[in-house]
Amino acid sequence: MKLVGTSFAVALALVTPIAAAQDVTAPTSAPAAPALVPKIPPKLIVTISVDQFSADLFAEYRNHFTGGFARLLTGVVFPSGYQSHAATETCPGHSTILTGMRPEHTGIIANSWTDLATPRADKVVYCAEDESVPGSNSLAYTVSDKHLLVPTLGERMKAANPATRVVSVAGKDRAAVMMGGHQVDELWWWDGKKFASYAGRVEPAVVTRTNAAVTALIAAPQAPLELPDYCKPHDRAIDIGGGKTVGAGRFARAAGDTRAFRASPEADGAVFALAAGLIQEMKLGQGSGTDLIAIGASATDYVGHTYGTEGSEMCLQLHELDQSMADFFAQLDAMGVDYEVVLTADHGGHDLPERNDQHAAPNAMRIDPGFTTKAVSSQVAATLKMTGQLLFGDSGSGDVWIDPKLTPKQRAAVLAAALKIYRTNPQVAAAFSRADIEAIGDPSGPAETWSLIERARASFYGPRSGDIVIALKPRITPIADPTKGYVATHGSFWDYDRRVPILFWRKGMLGFEQPLSVETVDIAPTLAATIGLTLTAPKVDGRCLDLDAGVGSSCP
Repeated sequence: MKLVGTSFAVALALVTPIAAAQDVTAPTSAPAAPALVPKIPPKLIVTISVDQFSADLFAEYRNHFTGGFARLLTGVVFPSGYQSHAATETCPGHSTILTGMRPEHTGIIANSWTDLATPRADKVVYCAEDESVPGSNSLAYTVSDKHLLVPTLGERMKAANPATRVVSVAGKDRAAVMMGGHQVDELWWWDGKKFASYAGRVEPAVVTRTNAAVTALIAAPQAPLELPDYCKPHDRAIDIGGGKTVGAGRFARAAGDTRAFRASPEADGAVFALAAGLIQEMKLGQGSGTDLIAIGASATDYVGHTYGTEGSEMCLQLHELDQSMADFFAQLDAMGVDYEVVLTADHGGHDLPERNDQHAAPNAMRIDPGFTTKAVSSQVAATLKMTGQLLFGDSGSGDVWIDPKLTPKQRAAVLAAALKIYRTNPQVAAAFSRADIEAIGDPSGPAETWSLIERARASFYGPRSGDIVIALKPRITPIADPTKGYVATHGSFWDYDRRVPILFWRKGMLGFEQPLSVETVDIAPTLAATIGLTLTAPKVDGRCLDLDAGVGSSCP
């Protein structure tokens, strides 16, 4: 597979000599297909999550794709998939894709949450860590799957057939863990400098080669990428203050800049190259049953955070991702593997308000820098004539926790005072108490029709969720100062963060497009039906999607 800025020979060094010897430079368009897909299970399931790939981005660029995305567009297309919950972040979103369950059941309510009962000094818990490890904190942590409460499809496949191999590779640890689950044969993520795994795991030769090749790649500078013609209208610098602009970048990178590497197409190229190498080295798809590989392409998220979603950077990122996936599929074709692909995203995203403002987007603005959990806590304390910090949480949105050491009477007073402040804030759409959320049942019906509290309910897991959950109004970006880090983000209750594409492809599949809404929790039961696997307890939230419309049903 091609890595941006390198020769094809370097990319081939990332896979085994057998793969390198085959013709992987064949045309990347979809192979000629028979009339219908054979009614036998695929030998390999390939699940791809493109981090922060919103349905809006998919709609904007789908007519420009010529590589991997173009192939997937010949399959079954659901352009309006939903990460239906309110916590539209990486960890919750990835926890839905291969479990078939919403965050209220996976237990993954956010990327991080506050646990005031944890014995360590840092009360913030990262979703994919083991906080009991001595000396750890939420930024320097030991990666773990302990917080994921339910099995993944890969785990269920291994339980039904122990010969099944499950592999997970991603640009983020939380993506690899949440899609791989608790029982994986290989699980690797980019840790900022190299591909890493759990302590004590033996490093396969292909991982060693990949790390060496990527280290050499990063050590060399990256020249600016050529801008495709269709990207040129996006090539416009946007002033974000402090003498900084975004929107006209082309991924030029200084030698050794690992941060810039992570937020560029190069990072996804490395992930797909390692995935291809592991498939080849482990002979995935060549055993007695069906194997599964989960691939987390994380660079789109880093690009969206760093530059926004509507500049030359995002256009270039999706252009190069399209080509990297084409090369990846060509590798699989050369291996002769019968594979089925599903591609989706963990959440959508929203552009920076400075560019939205130029596009006349209504009410696009940044959060009031004074609207923080600590500030509201101070207001509540002053109102009630109490001392100390009463409320905890990272920002002015999402989950807020009340100090558990307070008496029930004090907690009730703090809750009432805090809700009054939140509900009267002009940037807040709604604020719900724990009791409000627990009083309603699980949401049902089309995800786009859910009320705000139903969206909150789908993310609410009592032992971890906050005492208050806050929804900012549409287009309020919860980053007060874009000059100090990220310029844009996601995580809201709104459909620009909830809607993602869901694409299925297999050689011989009769393609069609279904415009009605579906959910990412539908992916696992759909794939299970494809391989004839009955999903027993725990019961999934999703439903099987019929991939054989008009010619029978692929669902039981």
